[in-house]
Amino acid sequence: MTDQSLMTATTPGGAPSKPLLTAAWSSERAAARTARTAGDLAGEWHHLERAHILSQPMALLHVRTHVAMLGAGLRRHDRREIVGQLLRLVLAGPGSLTGRYPVGNTGGADVNAMTAMPIPADLSAFLPHVKPTQEQS
Repeated sequence: MTDQSLMTATTPGGAPSKPLLTAAWSSERAAARTARTAGDLAGEWHHLERAHILSQPMALLHVRTHVAMLGAGLRRHDRREIVGQLLRLVLAGPGSLTGRYPVGNTGGADVNAMTAMPIPADLSAFLPHVKPTQEQS
């Protein structure tokens, strides 16, 4: 693969700790809902982006995160985000299932869907299995 931005999740020594990763994802989703209820759209989006980073290794959670991002775009009447999320919904499941997704990507339409990004330090503890492929290191 020649695209330097696409990373592959590898699982040396086994899969990630799904219960811990799922709990961290659930916490971010809850924080997003709390922010939305408080009328804090920026806070909601921040937590959805963090939930996206955590969800990438797990297809169902990854798709659910994009559905939540689509909902945020619909509530804001943001056509660019709506179209971006519809496209990402098509890619999210297969990307997670094959382990080929842009690691750390925040998932919004404001970033290229295939660009890897740094994982925030506090989230990297939940994603120790995610490494760049050898060709992209």
